[in-house]
Amino acid sequence: MSDFNHTSASFFLTGLPGLEAVHAWLCIPLCAVYVASLGGNSLILWVVKSEPSLHQPMYYFLSMLAVTDLGLSASTLPTMLTVYMLGLRKVAMDACLAQLFFIHTFSIMESSVLLTMAFDRVVAISNPLRYGTILTSPRIASLGLAIMVRSVSLHIPAPIMLKKLPYCRNHQLSHSYCLHPDVMKLACADTHINSAYGLFVVLSTLGMDAVLIVLSYGLIFHTVLSIASKAERLKALNTCVSHICAVLLFYTPMIGLSMIHRFGRQASPCSRVLLSYLHFLTPPVLNPVVYTIKTKQIRLRMLRLFRSGGAGIGDTQGH
Repeated sequence: MSDFNHTSASFFLTGLPGLEAVHAWLCIPLCAVYVASLGGNSLILWVVKSEPSLHQPMYYFLSMLAVTDLGLSASTLPTMLTVYMLGLRKVAMDACLAQLFFIHTFSIMESSVLLTMAFDRVVAISNPLRYGTILTSPRIASLGLAIMVRSVSLHIPAPIMLKKLPYCRNHQLSHSYCLHPDVMKLACADTHINSAYGLFVVLSTLGMDAVLIVLSYGLIFHTVLSIASKAERLKALNTCVSHICAVLLFYTPMIGLSMIHRFGRQASPCSRVLLSYLHFLTPPVLNPVVYTIKTKQIRLRMLRLFRSGGAGIGDTQGH
């Protein structure tokens, strides 16, 4: 049995437990979610690129967030659609390991980008006169490179370590995509090193980022409370609303999922799967919506885009 490992192994993905009969129908909202994610984030990138007034640090970081959301959506999309649309649940080990690498890498990237956006808000509110000199284009590019190197380098060992494990148990995964803890628990060998490494990565990235984001907002609130004018305080805090929403969208489902795994032994498998979907699918869909609604410059640019598009159609019909 121990020979059934490495390249010969394959895994079986799971959709929503108990709803297998309606998986074909569930692919419709799932496709809508992915179209909204890919369209919304691509539109954000296009607007920031095409509008010179948006060539500022805040919008460069927003572009990084959009790229990360596109990567996260693209990482989960292939197996999600094959499970729900085609009913194909089997996935080869190499494809599974590649998918979990990209999913976890883009998750860490998203957390890192949210942290840099918190730093951006600290500088903008605490030291507005030096905002442009502190967050220069080369520094922003260096931050982006550091985020990418950090996320990729920390996750390269994970698939390599999983590849070396023998898999001789039930090869049934708990989700419709591959995740490190999910694959690791199917191994029939000692996984303490893998588990310790996974915990180290989570604490040194997601955990540390969350703590630093909270500390950043502590500095922001301290600065805002020192402003005499109530109107100016509200104006300063209003610039943080979009980022706060993005942080909550990313961390709330993740914390809920972690709590269920640790303490909710009696929780239904369906609730775990739904929380997992909320964690990986909701931020890429709603982040563009939140920033479009709350950011005046982006909202106006998109309104001009759609109005000019409508005018162009009308002119064509008139001719």
